[in-house]
Amino acid sequence: MTHISRRSFLIGLAAVPLAASAGCVAAQSSPPAPGAAPTGKFTRALPIPPLADSTVDAAGTRHFALTARTGNSELLAGKSTATWGFNGSLLGPTIRARRGEAVAFTIENALPEPTTVHWHGMHVPARYDGGPHQAVEPGARWEPTWTVNQPAATLWYHPHPHGSTEKHVYRGLAGLFLVDDDVTDGIDLPKNYGVDDIPLIVQDKRFTSDGALDESDPTDVGLLGDTIVTNGISGAYLPVTTELVRLRILNGSGGRTYNLAFSDDREFRLVATDGGLVSEPTALRRLPLSPGERAEIVVAMRGGSDVVLRSVPADDHGGLDRAAAARFGFTDTVDIVELRPERTLGPSPGLPSTLAPIARLAPSTAVTERDFELQWFMINGARMDMNRIDFSPTVDTTEIWTVRNVDNWPHNFHVHDVQFLVVDIDGSPPPAHLSGWKDTVYTPPGQQIRLALRFTEYTDPTIPYMFHCHLLLHEDQGMMGQFLVLEPGATPRPMQMGTSAPATAGHGGHGG
Repeated sequence: MTHISRRSFLIGLAAVPLAASAGCVAAQSSPPAPGAAPTGKFTRALPIPPLADSTVDAAGTRHFALTARTGNSELLAGKSTATWGFNGSLLGPTIRARRGEAVAFTIENALPEPTTVHWHGMHVPARYDGGPHQAVEPGARWEPTWTVNQPAATLWYHPHPHGSTEKHVYRGLAGLFLVDDDVTDGIDLPKNYGVDDIPLIVQDKRFTSDGALDESDPTDVGLLGDTIVTNGISGAYLPVTTELVRLRILNGSGGRTYNLAFSDDREFRLVATDGGLVSEPTALRRLPLSPGERAEIVVAMRGGSDVVLRSVPADDHGGLDRAAAARFGFTDTVDIVELRPERTLGPSPGLPSTLAPIARLAPSTAVTERDFELQWFMINGARMDMNRIDFSPTVDTTEIWTVRNVDNWPHNFHVHDVQFLVVDIDGSPPPAHLSGWKDTVYTPPGQQIRLALRFTEYTDPTIPYMFHCHLLLHEDQGMMGQFLVLEPGATPRPMQMGTSAPATAGHGGHGG
């Protein structure tokens, strides 16, 4: 591999404009530390994203419609901010479907520029993945369809246009995609959406004096805001009526990593990670989530006793030195939402001691091992090329990927189409919060993480999937690569940009 000095790399990068006019300085550590009383700054009830409308046709396919559009929203109380959203001014409805159900979408773009809709965490044919190859032009329509075939999980959808993903997400284009299945239906977990089963889309923003989104002054990890916006508002509180509350938490930020805790340092139970249920509820007091990661936790409430979910400084500074940790937000304390339980709470079923077994992928069964070095805006010394295929796994095979952060910047690593298992970190078993199925994992400087992945069902010699850092500025600046999943013995026939079919027609390939 060719080695490039940081100085020469950054000099070369200076000629390339930053996508999205990206930016925001790190948040200040003004809120109180864990254990302090709530501040009284929580003034607005938490909005709950509505469940997306759908219809089921005679063949049993469930149809949804999404329109990306501009609008204005009250992210800050009393101020109007220009934002983007799906089917509204900000964020998008929560899509809900069951394993085994065929789904179909009509995606329309009413924005002034191209966008895409990527189904983050979804096992989906490559031509419907919604990556940078499936751009939807202004005024155009895209109609993906597939059969949901994965365990129940909290997934999400967001734009993925190459070079401007950070801007599109920062302006508000994001929503949850919940998958249900019979296994989870049979487990005693809080399940009443919006009552004791609460979605939390957590993002950080920075505002100008007139309430507009500030997209200036980027850090090396991109947009870092000094205001936390949860489900589209700052200063959110959640009225709680039950003894247990399940929080489905998405780190929807572009560059900020959160270290979740409660203001009184209470324990909570981790019940699911990116790809679904963990094997048993795991007691935690801290839970790190980097951009794009999700977690489901269950927390016990005490009648009449308010508590704040917040992000607190990372004990290890996120693997960074102290100065870098402060620059990139790892030493910040920021409040996310206040939980306000009623004095008398409705009963909740007790959590079971086991949830769902996890079928491990044995490294000994891997047919290939691959190495990935993360540095600056590159993977393995190369930046993204839309017309370059980096490798081509064979369907129905397991691979081991070794991911190393050889940088002094924080990164994470996301793979499209598959959920992976963390085999080990620097040769040691993963901590409890990384023991389940994942599609995104934080990779601190100097760390080596081995992942086990299995590619199933869908093949396409033409349309690729992505792997990339999910710090969105890094992705936009080229920290991304592409792979094809092939039938045994198949020859890649990668598409060339400029020759793809228009969004109204969809893309070819097979495996759908």
